[in-house]
Amino acid sequence: MAGKAGIDNPAAEFSDIDKTDGRPARFRESPLKDEYDPSHKGPRLKRSCTDVFCCLLFIIFIAGLVVVAYFAFLYGDPKLLIYPEDSDGNLCGLGSYKDKKYLFFFDLVKCGRMGPGVFVNGCPTPQVCVEKCPEENYVYLQNVIDQDKSKLICKYSINRTKTVEKLIADDDCAPFYLKSTPIINRCLPISSLLDFAQNVVEVPTADGNYSITEGDNQTVSGEDLKTGLTVYEQFLTAKEYGEKIVADVVASWWMILIGLGIAMVISMIWITMMRWIAGLMVWITLLAFVGVWVFLTAICWYMYYDVKGKDEILTFYMVWRFTFEKEKLFLAGGIIFGAIFLIVFLILLGLCKRIRIAIALIEQGSRAVGSMWSTLLWPVFPFLLQVGVVALWACVAVFLASVGREQDFEDNNVTFPNGSINEHAVKTKSAGLFEEVPCETNGTNQLSDICGFIKNGEGDYTIYLQLYNLFMLFWLVNFVSAMGQLTLAGAFSSYYWTFNKSKDLPTFPVTGAFYRCFRYHLGSLAFGSLLIAIVQVIRTILEYIDSKLKGSENEVAKFLMKCLKCCFWCLEKVLRFITKNAYIMMGVHGKNFCASAKDAFNLILRNVVRVFVLDQVTDFLMFICKLVVVGLVGVAAYFFFNGDIPYLDDYSPRLNFYIVPIIIVTLGAYIIADVFFSVYEMAVDTLFLCFLEDLEKNDGSQEKPYFMGKDLMNILGKKQAQPKRED
Repeated sequence: MAGKAGIDNPAAEFSDIDKTDGRPARFRESPLKDEYDPSHKGPRLKRSCTDVFCCLLFIIFIAGLVVVAYFAFLYGDPKLLIYPEDSDGNLCGLGSYKDKKYLFFFDLVKCGRMGPGVFVNGCPTPQVCVEKCPEENYVYLQNVIDQDKSKLICKYSINRTKTVEKLIADDDCAPFYLKSTPIINRCLPISSLLDFAQNVVEVPTADGNYSITEGDNQTVSGEDLKTGLTVYEQFLTAKEYGEKIVADVVASWWMILIGLGIAMVISMIWITMMRWIAGLMVWITLLAFVGVWVFLTAICWYMYYDVKGKDEILTFYMVWRFTFEKEKLFLAGGIIFGAIFLIVFLILLGLCKRIRIAIALIEQGSRAVGSMWSTLLWPVFPFLLQVGVVALWACVAVFLASVGREQDFEDNNVTFPNGSINEHAVKTKSAGLFEEVPCETNGTNQLSDICGFIKNGEGDYTIYLQLYNLFMLFWLVNFVSAMGQLTLAGAFSSYYWTFNKSKDLPTFPVTGAFYRCFRYHLGSLAFGSLLIAIVQVIRTILEYIDSKLKGSENEVAKFLMKCLKCCFWCLEKVLRFITKNAYIMMGVHGKNFCASAKDAFNLILRNVVRVFVLDQVTDFLMFICKLVVVGLVGVAAYFFFNGDIPYLDDYSPRLNFYIVPIIIVTLGAYIIADVFFSVYEMAVDTLFLCFLEDLEKNDGSQEKPYFMGKDLMNILGKKQAQPKRED
């Protein structure tokens, strides 16, 4: 009888009716139908460990990361990264250069002409360690005889009998320098370089340009000189702004925290209200979306008739210059926007019923979150874990970066006073850091000279350890994210598959879901996160290769690189979609990753239109919700920090840039809203897959009742069978 009612109902979803039992063939052919268990009242509790091999592999790689971290902490020293390195590989401020703490650049113009890349690739000019940075401006002028050599800053061992001109030409001394201050132990100018160029360098030429002589006796003038100096002007400006921004953050940090707390409260209130206004918001969003295309169509046709026959021209300046006739431009816009409006309107008419289903699921998701408030607090745990993972990666990466930097010990001798070898010194200096050069020995096999270690080991192996560390970063971050998704999926599935949701809900749904996740499915989480991590590593490598091809003239290589980057970006998105739905099915049935992914994919494929509509509607709604939260907090922050709230004016700080705390609060509000609504999105996705499975497994009879809410049953024209009366 239930099947017959479903056929007669005009809201029935299916038309392919099996004549043998009156039910849709898709129900009968579903593999999920045969898995019906009358005792099933929630996620499967009797489980076994899944993907054990992947779990063991994950543990092995974790052990490998521990070894890499131990090696980095044992041989690395982050303080070495603070000490600058001169052109000969000596660290300023250590060993023989202990009293020379600062790095001086011979030719700042040559550095500046490299553009921003100078901060990544380094400066191609000679660099030496100095005791103090220059305290005055100096420039070598070719037309001046008998210049003072005492003002020169030169390399360590040079022939000072040379003339100044020869010292400059041989790159033994700096052709000019500026009054500087140490910034991270680097001597950088504190005054305007352009002012220096106009007041200290040679007399301007006839065309008004200023020139300067570099170390190779090449004269730089005009735009080349200006380009070389501009990058440092930008650096000084950025430094000044940076100091002011830091001061603003320090002055307003507690107000920023209050703003973020308000964002958290608004997010929780908004999710609670979604239980009643979800349907209204969805329809308003959709109508507004349609209204945008109506407005664009109308304004284009209005402008078309307004300029028709006037032969007016419209020009756009972007990367290139585009010129259009207004009449043709507005005509094309009216046709295009009108076509889009017609397509969207017809799609919405055809999907109206499915949109109602999506709204009902969204409302049910709100009830699920409202019934299990602990789910809103759960994302804090994986978030803190991810912060810890990123902090560990950064710490290991910094220590690894310092491994292999040449250390000039205060006592370079590796022999004791009696001439015997100091084995401890040799091992300390050579253990994994440098390759030992065979030492000259005398007849008694004792060292006659100090052993040298000339090969820096950083390029030999630390790059591979850095790559391994990066891979583990991706794997661990995705693993923690997967653990959070599987836990939430288990909690929300327990809500859906509870028939009497007001009485029979588990006491600690999140705790129970996390226990099942940790006890049985670590291997499956490792497997799913490994797939995404591999793709992310490949994408990172492609980005690195692409950065190296920036100056390449090979257009084919550039095209292939863009294609590869696009393909792997799409692959990552597909994998994230598959793994997320696999975790949902895993949270319900407890199968391994591949079986869960297969079940989820087939279930979605059989309901592909519903899935598409739900995704789009949910994305619209979540976007609107985030905009509301961020907008409310951002506007309030603007009026507060701008001093536009009179009764709070006494608490409003006096800042250099009021926009700084406003931006921080706005970005923080978006992150908080995204965290809260990610729980909501997971609730909707989980309930949706459970809803599809409920339709395929159950028919509303007493033996197979529906677990969906009454509003969903009303939309689909379903109803529970009434118990038979006893005569």
